[in-house]
Amino acid sequence: MRGILLVLVLCTTGFTASAQWWAVGPLKKHARYAQMAQVKQYLPKLDGKLSKAAVNRVAISQTIYNITQNERTVMKTAQHQMRFREYAEASYSFNELAKIYLQQNKLSEAKWFFLQSNNLSRQQSNDRLTIANLIELASIKSTIGDFALAQQDLDEAQDLASTHHWNDDIVSVKRHQDNLQRTKLAAVKTDAGLASAGQNTL
Repeated sequence: MRGILLVLVLCTTGFTASAQWWAVGPLKKHARYAQMAQVKQYLPKLDGKLSKAAVNRVAISQTIYNITQNERTVMKTAQHQMRFREYAEASYSFNELAKIYLQQNKLSEAKWFFLQSNNLSRQQSNDRLTIANLIELASIKSTIGDFALAQQDLDEAQDLASTHHWNDDIVSVKRHQDNLQRTKLAAVKTDAGLASAGQNTL
């Protein structure tokens, strides 16, 4: 009897709860709230133009130690290349050695290595390097006062550049020819001034 009453009580409670499905079920229209306003981000406007920063070149002078070490390294490389008959590479090594001696104002050594580089570049038909060597040789000869041979080197360089229509080399040779003419004129004026001074002292 007690069991039957307990069942009836439970059924009544469950029926009362389930009878409220229309109030809490998914069919009830829930209240809709207004959407939150979107927050605007205020960013600075960029015009898309970047200013060009000025870059200043800084010349880093080499020390005597660095030049000497570089000379030894390039010399060993050139010797290796000549030993194994790598003449195309050796021509550039000789050119580099000559420039190292120019930095030390050793004109005789520089001239000799430019000549060696020039001989190899001719054998390899490397006219670009030949022109560069002839220009350097002309500069050295002009410095020591051998203007006639300097002019010959520049004339040959100009002929090679004109044959290949290499305008950059043509312009470079022309610039060195102008420098040679100015150096010759300055030397003539100096000699004339010394001669005049010598006559006045007599």
